[in-house]
Amino acid sequence: MSLIKLFFIFVKIGAILLGGGYVILPILTSEFVDKRNLISYEELMDYFALSQSLPGIIAANISMFIGYKLKGKCGAFAGMLGVILVPFLCIILLASFLEHIVSNNFIAGAFWGVGVAVIALIILTVREVWQKTKKSVFFYLIFLMSLIGLLYFHLSPVQTILIFSLIGLITKRIMRAKAL
Repeated sequence: MSLIKLFFIFVKIGAILLGGGYVILPILTSEFVDKRNLISYEELMDYFALSQSLPGIIAANISMFIGYKLKGKCGAFAGMLGVILVPFLCIILLASFLEHIVSNNFIAGAFWGVGVAVIALIILTVREVWQKTKKSVFFYLIFLMSLIGLLYFHLSPVQTILIFSLIGLITKRIMRAKAL
């Protein structure tokens, strides 16, 4: 795959991506795993998890990971640039008409419809990730503890990610040490 082709694949993804990082997962799965078989689903899930853990836009982060895997540093830049190009241009265009757009009932209704569609896509993404995740007692324990941390102790998502990433790392180290 050429660098230009990679760039235009991400331009297409950026053009149809409404709703941010969680909505990109089914699109990337279809484009890079199912249609083109360029990366495995497991790699995509790893990139997705890393992208959520890093600062910045999830879609740009995951695009850089995929681009880097396929074409190195230039691929990372092409993926990131491709996925943000169309939304960036749309934001610039919409910002110039913002006052007229906000007061238009038709546009407000369209945005409401897009919001509902985004919620549906996020639910489908969560379902798909849940179904394809390897589950164990440890998985359910971490899931339950993080849910309690978020709902009962009011931990922020960042705190939850950091705490349970650390717990996961420590547990892996202990399991590896026991295996030796």
